[in-house]
Amino acid sequence: MSESGDKQTEQSLYYRVGGGEFFTDLVDRFYLRVITDEKLRPMYPEDLNPGKANLAAFLVQYWGGPSIYNETRGHPRLRMRHASFPIGLEERNAWVQHMSDAVNESTVDSEDKRLLLDYFSMAASSLMNE
Repeated sequence: MSESGDKQTEQSLYYRVGGGEFFTDLVDRFYLRVITDEKLRPMYPEDLNPGKANLAAFLVQYWGGPSIYNETRGHPRLRMRHASFPIGLEERNAWVQHMSDAVNESTVDSEDKRLLLDYFSMAASSLMNE
């Protein structure tokens, strides 16, 4: 890898937050909230483990880690994968609140928290279909 490639890798959020373990922990904290949410829980299958693994792999890839998500699931196609779920403002806000709480419980610095929170807000808004 070139020197500039190494520098880019070192600067990615994935590496700054400690790699895949951070995202696995983040997703675990998020799902602890989802399972008690009367609005969101019905949108998820009974077995949450595959979804947890997929979300963690997606986030790892998105933030500069290994491309495991693409290798196992193909292109993310987020809108297509979520199109069958009724996602209005209430659902979007609940999802963002749970993810924000999970992010805010982490020990990453405030700049990286802001990057994560901004992304999750934008991504959730883009999935609204009601």
